[in-house]
Amino acid sequence: MDEIVKQAMAKWPNVPHCYGWLALDARGNWRMRDERAQHFNEPGDKLRNAALVGFIVRNYLKDERGCWYFQNGPQRVYLNLEATPFIARTDPLQGFMLHTGAPLGVPDEAWLTEAGELILRSGDTVAQLDDRDFAQVLPLLELDGTPVSDEALLDWLEHADGELVLRTGGRAVPVSPLARGDVEQLGFRKQPAP
Repeated sequence: MDEIVKQAMAKWPNVPHCYGWLALDARGNWRMRDERAQHFNEPGDKLRNAALVGFIVRNYLKDERGCWYFQNGPQRVYLNLEATPFIARTDPLQGFMLHTGAPLGVPDEAWLTEAGELILRSGDTVAQLDDRDFAQVLPLLELDGTPVSDEALLDWLEHADGELVLRTGGRAVPVSPLARGDVEQLGFRKQPAP
């Protein structure tokens, strides 16, 4: 956390929290949601200012309820999450990288939703794979010890028959089915409220 943020928190300890104004989309974009975006349930405008995005990344935290927020000086700005608290991308040297620029590390667990969304957990970090990177990950999936075909993966998504693993970082990470509506069971809240 930035030192200036710590100082502001000490100076103004009782600033009310903010909800609904900031979001993280399923591709790792921070989005500002003005009153119109909130009213019409729109995603909001992508934040493109590198200094602002860097400030958010450095001050991105989770509370005891599993709600993610950006500590903006003395105020907590809670995020609406389209997917998970982090979005992962593939990197030829690092493996999986988070939208924040940090490496995910080798996943401990993985899940696949009925919509084909791959969710990874490494330690306490839960990240959904950016859908644009699924083609790079598909060759790393094996079903019952053999590379998975498109047809076999679609069948597994429907029936979850067989042992699906993700081969990465020298490990065979088990992949379990997870209903899209149950993703918050992984320890976070997508739509925080007061």
